[in-house]
Parts: sequence; C-alpha cells; structure tokens
Amino acid sequence: MKLFEIRDSFGLDNLKAAERPTPHPGPDEVLVRVRAVSLNYRDLLVVQGKYNPRMKLPHVPLSDGAGDVIEVGTEVNNWQPGHRVVIPFMPGWIEGELTPAKGSSALGGDVDGMLSELVVIRAEALLPMPDHLNYEEAATLPCAAVTAWNGLFVSGNLQPGQTLLLQGTGGVSLFGLQFSKLVGATVIITSSSDEKLDRARAMGADYTINYRSRPDWEKRVHEITGGRGVDLTLEVGGAGTLSKTLRATCHCGHVSLIGVLSGIAGDVETAHILHKAVTIRGIYVGSRAMFAAMNHAITQHKLEPVIDRVFGFDDSPEALRYLESAQHFGKIVIRIN
Repeated sequence: MKLFEIRDSFGLDNLKAAERPTPHPGPDEVLVRVRAVSLNYRDLLVVQGKYNPRMKLPHVPLSDGAGDVIEVGTEVNNWQPGHRVVIPFMPGWIEGELTPAKGSSALGGDVDGMLSELVVIRAEALLPMPDHLNYEEAATLPCAAVTAWNGLFVSGNLQPGQTLLLQGTGGVSLFGLQFSKLVGATVIITSSSDEKLDRARAMGADYTINYRSRPDWEKRVHEITGGRGVDLTLEVGGAGTLSKTLRATCHCGHVSLIGVLSGIAGDVETAHILHKAVTIRGIYVGSRAMFAAMNHAITQHKLEPVIDRVFGFDDSPEALRYLESAQHFGKIVIRIN
C-alpha cells in the first residue's frame, strides 16, 4: 500500500511517499480503505517537528479520515465490507472522561496516522458516515467538528440566546458557527480578512470584527454586547489571545481553550479569571460518544462542512504548505483515490 511518512527528519520537504505491506485486521479490528483525509493545524506541527520533537521516525501523520470497510476481524459482527465509515481522532476514547491511555491513542500522534491508502482500526471505535455526506466532507469531522461540538455543548454548555465569540475562519470556528446557529446563539467572529468575514456573515454570523483594523477587538465585543461581554469563546489563538478573550468574557462566562495558533506560553491576565469567575476548560477533541451525538445533529439538519480546497494524494506536501499559508476558509482535504 502507498502512504506518506516523515522519513528520517522533520520538515515538509521530508514528507515522502512510501510503500508498506498491506496490513490485516486482528480479531476485533477492521481494515479500512481510506478515501479522504483532512488537515488540522496539529498535523503541520507534527510534520515540522514542533508537536513532539522526540517522535519516533518514520511516522505517518494526519488524524482525520473517512473510507470503506474492506475486511473485518473474526470477532467483528457489526461491520461488513462496503460500509462507509469515519474514524475518530482517538480510537481509544469511546466514552467517559479523558485519561492518559485514551489520549495516547490519538492518530498521527503517538501512533501512525491516516495519510495512507489502508489503515487498521478497532471496530468499536468506528462510526457510520452521515448518509448525505461524501468522503471528503466526512473526513473533516473527526478533529475540528468534534472539538467544536465539545467546546460548545459538552464542556461549554451553550444555550439558546447566548452570545458566542469565534476566532478566525478555520475548521473549528466555522463548525462552531454552523453548530451554534442551530440553537439560536448570537455569533461574533474575528478575522484579518474582510473577504472571509463577508463569507462568515453569509453563513449566519451576526457580527464580525477585523482584528487587524481593530486590534482592540475585545473592546468592540463589549460594544456589541452592551458592555456585558460574551458568554462563551472557542479560544483557538492560545496564549497570544487569551488575555483579550478574558477581557471580552462576561462574569461567570466560559472559555473553551482549544488552539495554540499564537503560541503555547505567554503572560495571561489571571485577574479577569478571578474577578469575573470565568471558567476555562481545555478541549482535546472528544470521545466517540460525542462524535455520535454530533453526527445525529449533522444528519438531522443536513449540515454540510465547509471545504476550501481538495488536493490529490500525490500532492499531500503541497496541501500542508497551503495550510501553512493560512489562506484557507474552512477545511483542506486530500482525496485518496
């Protein structure tokens, strides 16, 4: 089978095509022919060596994918060849709270990932694809969509009529926009691009802020909310934006801390957490149970993920370079024929 691996050192130039023997499933596993994968910022960090510089090489990156079951183990009776499936980010996290053991099952991290024609996955981890989605659309769900779902509804407890702040127009933020409008939330979204903000408004965003022309965007949030602040933020910026987010948050508000786009360390104004009784909750994607609940909502509302661009399998390094450029609106997908 063909795959892409980080060969003997990190860097986009060292992501190379390779061949490995066809794997076969164990008794409780299935073999999946991967039809499409999607990219997350974590994948870029992995290939660059910034996610885990001590990662053992060679390594197959990427966490998100969808495809077809083509072979099942002897103890598997709930999946058959031909079933269309989507693979969770952490096949070992079925339900309940996150533990170190569940976290270590994250694809493309401690274990080889999805940038491959074939993968073997535990049967209990798989989910059926929503019927109305194609492979490319379904491949966008495992990380960004589940992260947004968890940050909004499981950990964030977003309620109808509340106000949500979203940062940028990547996968998590656009899924956050789509999901939050299903429950009638008021959405404020930021970006450095007026063109992207126009597209976000067309998707239902109530207010937009260009953070380049309005660097004090947290003050604009207070203007929009009548001085109250937002109830919930999906914080994808990290250390570089967290203090502004805390200023933009209402008393007893909630921050779902998701991303590290602006860095993993820095000064944070903790006084806002204390004086306003703000809750900050780290979000590391979510469980299969969360994924299943989200898929039910996606199916019920016929929600369609936003895809910016689809690359061919042979162009996988170029897809990651495009991700690095930050030009995308929504998800970047690689089709594996």
